[in-house]
Amino acid sequence: MVVVLIISVLAMLAVPTFGRIKRKAKTSVIVNDFRVFAGAFEAYQQETGAWPPEAAAGVFPPLMANRINQTQWSRVTPMGGKYNWEYNQIHFGTRYTAAVAIAAAAGAPLTLDVPQLTDLEHAIDGANINWLGGNFHIGSGLNPLFIVQP
Repeated sequence: MVVVLIISVLAMLAVPTFGRIKRKAKTSVIVNDFRVFAGAFEAYQQETGAWPPEAAAGVFPPLMANRINQTQWSRVTPMGGKYNWEYNQIHFGTRYTAAVAIAAAAGAPLTLDVPQLTDLEHAIDGANINWLGGNFHIGSGLNPLFIVQP
């Protein structure tokens, strides 16, 4: 009976820790994707002098064919939704020249996960939470938004 109680207590302590570890792993994948995609878009802009045109969530920007892995771009992200290239878009009254967002798409709903968003904010912009400053923002529709160029 005591053994069962001890195992139950250990399991009860391990479940939240496992959840945090899983969330941090998802954060790492998303942060890496944001940075890889942003670097590819910046290189395209430096080489051509222009940004690729806007593309919908989950739609691969055709001009990025030799720069970004299409499968990686088009898959459902670890937090749901799909990646979305945003060119010259307005979020909460501020126009951004270039950004990579995560947005809901057909077959890929995006759930609002505040701890996940907080982890992303910390990983990208540091310890100070500022949803409208730095490179990580919360965009219109409460979508995660990585600013490539303000």
